[in-house]
Amino acid sequence: MNNSDTTKYPLLEAVLAIQNLPLQPMYTNRDVAQIFKVCVRAIQNWIKAGHLVPRDPPGRWRFFPQDLEDFLSASRRCEA
Repeated sequence: MNNSDTTKYPLLEAVLAIQNLPLQPMYTNRDVAQIFKVCVRAIQNWIKAGHLVPRDPPGRWRFFPQDLEDFLSASRRCEA
């Protein structure tokens, strides 16, 4: 069995593993800011620009692991 068979969110889980953070069923703006080491305002800007799409359950915006995986998949490596 290879890693892709056991990992549902390979990019997100790799980022979380580096930071020793657990996979959660749902994330807040603050959680996402912590994961990506940016301020909450950056997350708000990514949402406004359409780069990161939140869910809108009752209460505040939330992100599912698949939303963050999609965000990571859509990002490209910056070639210096």
